[in-house]
Amino acid sequence: MPRATRAQSEATAARVLDAAWALFAAQGYPGVGLEEVAQRAGVTRGAVYHHYGSKTGLFHAVHARAQAQVAAAVEAAAAGSDDPWEALEAGSRAFLDASLGDRVRQVMLVDAPVVLGLDAWRAEDARGSARLLGEALTALAAAGVLRVGSVPACAALLSGAMNEAALWAAATADPRAAVDDAWDVLRQMLAALRT
Repeated sequence: MPRATRAQSEATAARVLDAAWALFAAQGYPGVGLEEVAQRAGVTRGAVYHHYGSKTGLFHAVHARAQAQVAAAVEAAAAGSDDPWEALEAGSRAFLDASLGDRVRQVMLVDAPVVLGLDAWRAEDARGSARLLGEALTALAAAGVLRVGSVPACAALLSGAMNEAALWAAATADPRAAVDDAWDVLRQMLAALRT
């Protein structure tokens, strides 16, 4: 049998990743088997192992994609404003909205801290939306408009608050209304940090 080209191999890996993300998001990590992922992607289980090594390796790749998707939403929202404070608020709201999606919430906030461990989860977050939050707060502190003694502590607390708000909202009967409520409180918290 001829060996797959690089393009074919990348296409297979992408199909597996798409299938896995849909399944992990719908059923949670414990409810998904690699045979089911392979079947949904139209590949063999061996192909899944070839590209991702294990179920945990596959989940790690899905989580990285979820984190990148949220970070892209945050970055796009923040880029829409020239005012650094408005950019912080827009990015924070975008985080809540992007994290509320079922595909993201289950993978990024529910399963990843347990499956990957908190250190790996935080490391991936640090490359994405947490990095953007830290950069925004650092810029505001440098401009003299942020009233905190420690930017890293502020970033950790705000990140934790937003993660918890997204989880809380998703568990309510009306998640969109709950995000609006959480956003009202978060804006008040942010306002208290402004000089």
